Formats: sequence, C-alpha cells, structure tokens
Amino acid sequence: MAFSTFRVAVGRVILVAGVLVLLFIPYLLWGTGLITARAQDQLRQQFAADRIHHHSDVGLRSLPHTSGLPAIAPTVAAPAPGQPVGIISIPKIALQMVVVEGTDAEQLRSGPGHYPGTPLPGEQGNVAVAGHRTTYLHPFYDLNELVPGDDVDILTVQGLFVYRVTSSQAVAPTDVAVVAPTPTPMLTLTTCNPRYSASQRLVVQAKLVADVLTAPATTSTIPAAGRAPSTVAADAPVQGSWPWAVGWGLAVALLATAVWALVLRTRGGRRIAVAVVGILAWLVVVYLFFGALAPLLPASF
Repeated sequence: MAFSTFRVAVGRVILVAGVLVLLFIPYLLWGTGLITARAQDQLRQQFAADRIHHHSDVGLRSLPHTSGLPAIAPTVAAPAPGQPVGIISIPKIALQMVVVEGTDAEQLRSGPGHYPGTPLPGEQGNVAVAGHRTTYLHPFYDLNELVPGDDVDILTVQGLFVYRVTSSQAVAPTDVAVVAPTPTPMLTLTTCNPRYSASQRLVVQAKLVADVLTAPATTSTIPAAGRAPSTVAADAPVQGSWPWAVGWGLAVALLATAVWALVLRTRGGRRIAVAVVGILAWLVVVYLFFGALAPLLPASF
C-alpha cells in the first residue's frame, strides 16, 4: 500500500514537472514580451521627460552643417543603468524600441542595451548595442536581414543620428574586437546567432552618415546627477536570485498540491469550478516563478 502511494505521488510530481517544462517554452518565447512591453511604455515616458528636461536647459535648435559631413555629438555622461539612452529605429525590420543603458540580464529584459564604456549614439567612436533575438520582444530577431546600405536611426536627447550598414558577420561569443574603440563614429549591433542558440554572435556594423544635433556642444553636457529619476523598475522587485526562484518554485509545488487535494474533496458540479479557479491561480504563480527563473539561465542575447 505504501509503495503504491509513493508511486502515485512520484507520478504526480513527474506530471507537474512535465507541464512546467511545456509551459516554460512559450513563456520564454512570448510571455517575456509582456515584461518588456510594460518596461518599454515606462521607458518612452522617461525618455520624453528627459528630452523636455534637456531642451528646457539648453534650448532646442538644430546646428547647421557646413562641411557636408555628419557632425560629431559632444561627449556627455551616460545615463544610469536601466535608464533610456534613446530610441532605435530600423525601418528594414520594422523595429522601434527604447535603448537602455547596460547589457546585464535585468537591463536587457527592458529592451536593447547600450554597452557601458562605449560612446553614446552620435559621439566619436564605436557605439555598441546588444539585444535579445528570441525572447523579451526579440528586438533583433530579424537583424540578419540587414545588408549594406540599410539605415539605422537613433534618437537621443542630443539629436537624431543616422547610421548606414556597412557589414554583417557571425563571430564567436568571445570575440570582443567587434566592440573595440574606433577612430570614426560607427554603430555595432550584436545578438545571438543562430536563432534559439548562443553558439555565435551576429554582428552588424554601420557608419554615421547624417545627423541633426539639437544643442551646441558648449552647453549640452548633462551631469548624471541632473537626470530625472528612472521609473522603469520602481514598482517591481529585483529578481534573478536563487532564493527568489526557489521560493516561487516551492509556492508552485504547494499550490499544485493544495488544488489537487481540494478538487478530490469536492463533490458534484462544484468540482469543475474549483478546478478552474485553482488552475488559474496556479498559472499566475507559475508565471511569477518563470519570471524569477529566466534571468538565472545562461546568458543568451
């Protein structure tokens, strides 16, 4: 009798584990997009506020181009991690998203991330931006479709900068030369390659070909302390720790056991209602569990 009970319990555990695995795949592909979409809405509001703040200080006016070459934006302090850098638009692949500062897992959940230590868009040197390809709204899903001649636009508080693609290549994940400093203003976009794998990095590079600056170099620097505070993660706990993930995992197991027991004890027509409500509640907890678990997986852009 005891062995039979143990066998039934093991069977239920395997069944629940299998269901979790099946649910985790669509969560990564589509469910993570809900997190990014919410963050993008908040980032757009923050970026709009940053532009108003910047332009109210220095005045909004375009600089004339006298040489026919794109002007170089002045060097300014980078935003704090997780704050908006600007809006990247790539017409060829119908992409328009806010770029955030940083490429850690937490920042890339919000959108494409600007590599810390590289210049900001429009400045002299190699501007580097990384983005997910298959999760979190997969901003760089179609990055492979870009070919020389395609344009990439980036709008920041300093102006609008137009980059034109010059090359596309796949490199090893350890190849950091692609984001090394350059003597000319250029842009490097990186993501995982092929799709659903991190065995390589797809690298698209572009050169600055046009821009419209919105402030003179002598007054455009914005100290980091002068920026408006970010609201992107103000109301969300920082996830990505094993205790957090284990806690939600235990909640999933306990709730599954409780719902199962309650359904078995319920008789008549109420059983279906109890099962439906219990499963819906369980799915909510599963979603929170996946949200804590996903950042702990091996890094993959």
